Amino acid sequence: MTTRPHSHRYPIRFPASDQTLFEQGESSFTTSENGRETCIRFHDYAAIYARPGLYEQLFYDRLKCASPRKLVELLTAVAAEAGEETFRLRILDVGAGNGMVGELLLDQGAARVVGVDILAEAKAAAMRDRPGVYDAYYVLDLTCDRDPLLQELKEWHFNAMTCVAALGFGDIPVVAFRTAYNLVADDGWIAFNIKESFLDQEDTSGFSQLIQRLIHDDYLRLHHLQRYRHRLSIEGRPLHYYAVLGRKRRDLDEACLAGL
Repeated sequence: MTTRPHSHRYPIRFPASDQTLFEQGESSFTTSENGRETCIRFHDYAAIYARPGLYEQLFYDRLKCASPRKLVELLTAVAAEAGEETFRLRILDVGAGNGMVGELLLDQGAARVVGVDILAEAKAAAMRDRPGVYDAYYVLDLTCDRDPLLQELKEWHFNAMTCVAALGFGDIPVVAFRTAYNLVADDGWIAFNIKESFLDQEDTSGFSQLIQRLIHDDYLRLHHLQRYRHRLSIEGRPLHYYAVLGRKRRDLDEACLAGL
């Protein structure tokens, strides 16, 4: 995948002080527009998406993010090993952002790709930068299980789900992951990634216990687990994530989420 060309390039400056001890989601950078400097946190996606090309320039050009391509390539390969072609997949892309994953899925020939994100700014950026990639794009809070848009999503009859670089940091909490997971048919493909520290025993986000329960309690049949370099930190250190791919066995219920 090549990042989308944009005529405007932003000056990006990282703080001079060492941010090694900061949480990954609290890292920030400074840019300038029309003579005014603006400090933006990495996870202030609304501000980043509002500036065409800034997301790609920051995360892919400067910090060498590999996750969209990595997860899509793994999903394609793992499904093929199981005898399933990509053109049969109807994929829910959770935390779709400005459409980088959706574009790759479309390039691989996915039958349907539907995006969902909590931010209206994400949808606007996807429609601006990658028109025609998604069959539909929903702005939706997946923690609200009574939203009428969920019924529309069910009617797509998804048999696969991707969630790339969106879990943890408060972006997509455990309960939202459950809602998305349960929109996928049994035996459908689940592909997501997560920061390696979220799988530590000391993890407080709930994802470590959730993934253990997914696998050990037969909610997910694991096909592939791989540690890889997600991107670089602003100090140039590699940040490692785990790619998790498997087939859904059954819906996530209250027992699975109890105590998380």
